Amino acid sequence: MMRVLSDSDWAFWQENGYVIVPNAVPQENLDRLIQVLWEFQEMNPDDQETWYREPERLNGMPELNRSGMVELYHHQALWDNRQHPRVYGAFADIWGTEQLWVTIDRANINVPARPDWVFKGFIHWDIDTSLRPLPFEVQGVLSLADTRAEQGGLQCVPGFPKRFEEWVQTQPADRDPWRPDLTDLEVTPLATKAGDLLIWNSMLPHGTSQNRSDRPRLAQYISMFPAKEHDSALREERVRSWRERLPRVGMAFPGDPRNWEQLHGTTAELTTLGQKLLGLKSWGK
Repeated sequence: MMRVLSDSDWAFWQENGYVIVPNAVPQENLDRLIQVLWEFQEMNPDDQETWYREPERLNGMPELNRSGMVELYHHQALWDNRQHPRVYGAFADIWGTEQLWVTIDRANINVPARPDWVFKGFIHWDIDTSLRPLPFEVQGVLSLADTRAEQGGLQCVPGFPKRFEEWVQTQPADRDPWRPDLTDLEVTPLATKAGDLLIWNSMLPHGTSQNRSDRPRLAQYISMFPAKEHDSALREERVRSWRERLPRVGMAFPGDPRNWEQLHGTTAELTTLGQKLLGLKSWGK
């Protein structure tokens, strides 16, 4: 029995490789996180000139530079959304299991492009599509404010996971397994409402689009995966990350050079569900 997704949602997911869950968190959660993100970035939402500053650390994935990634990981406002029951329920429906862990990810403020600030957008996969069998993973993003199609939100190739095997037969043996050749593929920018949780199959070619509007796109990345409670080292790493407010480590995660969370933040309070989603408490207890 589904917790959050309807039969039509499930059919849409299978056909298109993504699904949108409306009203995933309360409006007060969205408002609180929006304020936190502007303050953390030291930007004024009403003063456009404050939106445009080069990051102090370049991203290991060049396409993410100027994409507006916010290197904030453990603020209470982020965890309040991660541990919200409706968000959890949607991922439990997708995975078909209750025993999940949540990803510890960041947020995004994608500001409008202008002549002196060009971010063209990108399309990629976050999994190696040369692997066999193909891995099944999901990703997600929560829209903090209404986002028009031209406003720099997620863009993707709807329906692609369903026809990947047919498509790949037309590709050269030395194709890039992380970035598809977009010839004859239709990339669609998606519009979302404030509070929409967009979940997609990782086989879906996707990426942040160029913001061609006059307002920034604001979002939080949230995903979940089956809990790996047998991996004690990973569990301890996740718990330490939460407790000490550490940034995510990886090529695409340069971290905050100010170390603001470590120096000035406080450890987020977790509900019972949140403790299980982190790995602090076992799903078996």
